[in-house]
Amino acid sequence: MKPPISGNSPLILASSSKYRAGLLTRLSVPFTALAPNLDESPKPGESPANLAQRLALEKAQAIAKQHPDRWVLGSDQVPSIDGRILDQPGTRANAHRQLQEFSGHSLVFYTAAALVNGKEAFTALDTTVVRFRKLNTAEIERYLDAEPAYDCAGSFKIEGLGISLFDAIETRDPSALIGLPLIAVRRLLAQAGYSVP
Repeated sequence: MKPPISGNSPLILASSSKYRAGLLTRLSVPFTALAPNLDESPKPGESPANLAQRLALEKAQAIAKQHPDRWVLGSDQVPSIDGRILDQPGTRANAHRQLQEFSGHSLVFYTAAALVNGKEAFTALDTTVVRFRKLNTAEIERYLDAEPAYDCAGSFKIEGLGISLFDAIETRDPSALIGLPLIAVRRLLAQAGYSVP
């Protein structure tokens, strides 16, 4: 029998990300959050999509080992340009360099989700393409002054002023770009026997 997701036995979000937690609240599913503390380094030759999928599953499995009677949701996002995996900028200088590189180019964001318990695992992968418009140095500086997105993959916040940096976004799920593909997560929850709404 599948363990229920309820107020007495809430879903566990395997993440310390405030962005993912904020997104998950939109589904009105009771949950708690625990950090999985994994090494997130890519393996030699690992593609961006495979890295996102592996890390989402490993995060969920790491927490599920400690709580085998609960459903655990893991997620990971890997951005890439021309197949090269990108990191969070961390500093203004790195963010500026990234935005200069992205100017006039496209990034691909792979956002994976995995819902597991002690016996079952359900997974999903969302792919979003972000097309940057041509950006000049003054625009980049003004953007970083207004919204220093140093902890965000791609050096922007889609839910904020970052939207002004793009010509187009191609996606099935706009929440995926923020860090958790809610359309896919709802589907995974349904596979686990939980209905939303």
